[in-house]
Amino acid sequence: MKILLLKILLVLSLSFSFTGNSHAENMKKLDTMNVHYMAIGSTFFTPEIAKAYGITRSRYNGLVNISVLDNTKEGTPAKTVSISGKAKNNLGQFKTLEFKEVKEGDAIYYLAQVSYNDEETLHFTLNIFDGKEQQQLKFSQKFYVD
Repeated sequence: MKILLLKILLVLSLSFSFTGNSHAENMKKLDTMNVHYMAIGSTFFTPEIAKAYGITRSRYNGLVNISVLDNTKEGTPAKTVSISGKAKNNLGQFKTLEFKEVKEGDAIYYLAQVSYNDEETLHFTLNIFDGKEQQQLKFSQKFYVD
């Protein structure tokens, strides 16, 4: 079941890249970390997948998915990290994000839920710490109620 979520996230990121949504899945190199990130509406997940991962499916709920890879090692393996962060809307209102670590074989990713309103842009600021270095990831995502 967990492998299925990873596959769904991959399919979603590929499908968004073909529909012109450039923020669906992105990667930023932050020193020794290749940070892959994506923010999508929770209704993209089936009720079964949402239940398995404790995701609240709602037209007003999104999911932030972060994966960190070690670019100093051959094959860029997944890195275990600690992530904290906030989302801020254009009115200056903050929402604290609580990330949950998910491990599936060699893959590690971090999930956080965030609420939003229709056509609301959220500006994310995440602090990523791997035990040696701390990096900051910033990105924005506009959400729509379907």
